[in-house]
Amino acid sequence: MRPSHLLLAVLVAAVWGVNFTVIEIGLDHFPPLLFSALRFLIAALPAVFLVGRPKVAWKWIVAVGLVLGVAKFGLVFVGMDAGMPAGLSSLVLQIQAVFTAVIAAAVLGERPTRVRLAGMAVALAGIGVAAWDEGASGPLGAFALVVAGAACWGGSNVLTRKAAPPDALNFMVWVSTVPVLPLLALSLLTEGPARDLAALRALDWPGAGTLIYVAWISTVFGFGAWGWLLRRHPASAVAPFSLLVPVFGMSSAALFLGESVSPAQGCAAALLVGGVALTSLPARRRPARRSHCSDNGKSSFRYCGRPG
Repeated sequence: MRPSHLLLAVLVAAVWGVNFTVIEIGLDHFPPLLFSALRFLIAALPAVFLVGRPKVAWKWIVAVGLVLGVAKFGLVFVGMDAGMPAGLSSLVLQIQAVFTAVIAAAVLGERPTRVRLAGMAVALAGIGVAAWDEGASGPLGAFALVVAGAACWGGSNVLTRKAAPPDALNFMVWVSTVPVLPLLALSLLTEGPARDLAALRALDWPGAGTLIYVAWISTVFGFGAWGWLLRRHPASAVAPFSLLVPVFGMSSAALFLGESVSPAQGCAAALLVGGVALTSLPARRRPARRSHCSDNGKSSFRYCGRPG
């Protein structure tokens, strides 16, 4: 990768890591489901008029929009609003790599290698340490919501792989149109119209700034730049940069929100990042057997036999 491409990959990881701190700030201004709905509304408009028509079937756009937009982000925003720290959320969500591998094995028949199985075990040990620490010092229910969000993220990854969108930005913008109405409906049912209207009437510049960041910078720029990198480089070269997300997430939460990192969280971070790194390693391809072919010299017939 060129130095400029390396810097772009690090920048995207930083944008996504800091995004958790911005979400935490935004939750002081909006109910979680309303905040998530507004995030996708602003991400979709006006971009949906600029990216052209969808380049994959609508069934994939709707499926990813519901699983990623409604389920994953709804659970994560509600979990963070219920007390899950921003830095820990950025770390725990990395378990999505394990869920992706498990769902891909069940749905796509992809058999994980022994190295990947070992990575899953290490990452799950990290989740166990983090859950034990959070259960002792924070709301375990909020922790479980974020883990459930990571599982939904894994499911959306498999759906996206099946959809195989040729343009990641186009796909993400159209996906962003799907969750808006379901999330607004859920917000009205669970958070109440009075709370939603009060949040909108009290909208100020800090609240608007969080919406702009999570919609245009984290979603549109982040996924667009990530897709641009994936079109120019192998996934095995780009994917490891996502491991920097919890580094930036926990650092920004400590810097701007005053969140501390306990020894148990540090241990969980080491296990999770190490396990996800092993899970993300590309499978080794078996070398193709070389064939020995002979020409009889009289016709176009060629005999190809196995060596030996």
